[in-house]
Amino acid sequence: MKKLIIVICVAMCGLALSFVLVGCDRQVSSDKTSTTSSDGTVKTKEKTVTQSSDGTVTKTEESKKTSPPEKP
Repeated sequence: MKKLIIVICVAMCGLALSFVLVGCDRQVSSDKTSTTSSDGTVKTKEKTVTQSSDGTVTKTEESKKTSPPEKP
């Protein structure tokens, strides 16, 4: 019975260790810029570079444009 418990504990530790070693993506850099035009429109650009655990680098760019509400 003790051997079975030891085998189960070793298997669970191996499984938990594999999750720890895989890890998550690491954010390498992030840049966010906002510009406001004369009519009140705000343009925001966000650039993010991430690196996964296998070394793959991913670049993401996101742009948003927000207009002010119209005046009655």
